[in-house]
Amino acid sequence: MTINFRAAEIAVADLAEELLAQPSAQPLSGDIMTRSEVFYTSPDESIVSGTWECEPGASRWEFTGRGEFIHVLSGRMTVQRDGEEGVELSAGSSAVFELGWCGTWTVHETLRKVFVVYLP
Repeated sequence: MTINFRAAEIAVADLAEELLAQPSAQPLSGDIMTRSEVFYTSPDESIVSGTWECEPGASRWEFTGRGEFIHVLSGRMTVQRDGEEGVELSAGSSAVFELGWCGTWTVHETLRKVFVVYLP
């Protein structure tokens, strides 16, 4: 089976809404609305892929039990690993948050990404 989706073209109204919260991340700037859709989960649930959108705000992320690859479709954010300089990600950027990555994500403009979460 081939899974094909155009994450950038999915209407906001077609994504599931929820407030950002643990265990994903800890909001640092009040309530932050997210929207998502999962397109693939492996049979053993060690890989999950889909699209995710987040409104502006700052949050703390700790990848202690999983890693994540992302590709930004739209919007802009700064990610800052603890003890390092911040890195700006915008449309066309990709990033890997390896197991053990801890730091902050500051979304400046509503961000939409494709993600692949993987368990060790």
